[in-house]
Amino acid sequence: MKKKQNIRSSTPGLAAALAETGRDFHARGWALGTSGNFSVVLRRDPLRLLITASGLDKSSLRPAHFLQIDAEGRVLGGRGKPSAEAFLHVAVACARRPGAILHTHSVWSTLLSQLHADRGGLALSGYEMLKGLEGVKTHEHREWLPILDNSQDIPALASEVKSALHANPAAHGFLVRGHGLYTWGDDLDQARRHIEILEFLLEVAGRIRSEAPRR
Repeated sequence: MKKKQNIRSSTPGLAAALAETGRDFHARGWALGTSGNFSVVLRRDPLRLLITASGLDKSSLRPAHFLQIDAEGRVLGGRGKPSAEAFLHVAVACARRPGAILHTHSVWSTLLSQLHADRGGLALSGYEMLKGLEGVKTHEHREWLPILDNSQDIPALASEVKSALHANPAAHGFLVRGHGLYTWGDDLDQARRHIEILEFLLEVAGRIRSEAPRR
């Protein structure tokens, strides 16, 4: 029988790993200033997330900068308040049942989410790096990233996230227009890998577009 996770004893280590992730993403230009937020699922029933507190510079994240919240966004532990975008993490946690959810705010994800928004998403295909996404075995895979319009009505946006993920069960992430990338994984390591793969592919797609000859 699988031993139950000791939530209390595991939380400091997870917070330290999330803080290191945030600092790394800042150094890569994917979460500058206060942008981006990161979470791990502590428990599924009832849902408990460990998530970044709002308004923090990601270059100096520390374990103390993470909160425990429930599915309604209520703070159960830690100091500060969660970002309103915590409800998007909850939406992903419910739709995909991942172990970790990461949101970056890179230049390329922001630009491409604007440029492709009218198409409802962005297709990535033909790249060997696609095989870094869980379950993908060939560069011929077509990864479709849905693009959702940004909104200050976060509950409504969270509902759209759930609908988009149910409509696109093979998607490894999605973009919010003018706002950046969300992805997830069975654990934090897999989610970090997905960020690295998707950010690489978004930069390639963006550079190809920007360097293509104009007619």
